[in-house]
Amino acid sequence: VQLQAFGGGLVQPGGSLRLSCAASGTIFSINDMHWYRQAPGKQRDLVAIITKGGIPNYADSVKGRFTISRDNAKNTVYLEMNSLKPEDTAVYYCNAAILPLGARYYRSYWGQGTLVTVSS
Repeated sequence: VQLQAFGGGLVQPGGSLRLSCAASGTIFSINDMHWYRQAPGKQRDLVAIITKGGIPNYADSVKGRFTISRDNAKNTVYLEMNSLKPEDTAVYYCNAAILPLGARYYRSYWGQGTLVTVSS
């Protein structure tokens, strides 16, 4: 089982970007899915979470600007980022609680991270 994130890049302040993260492998079920970010020299912080049933929750710093969603048929989570600010610059990581086929317990998996740079 692995997670692979896509969609990072360079964007101007006020711009938009959409991140994707797809889970692959022998998966029985995926529970909560998350996006984290880590700016240079700072700790990794939770940005958004979405439950298996599709209920989202956000860090205060991104509320009203970011939207998390998921496609359970594709085992994919998305992060739509609008009105981007320079302080949103970070490496963004996806994370998911996944029950591999044949396993007894959910395990936490991380994607490889994708860099988002907001700069003029």
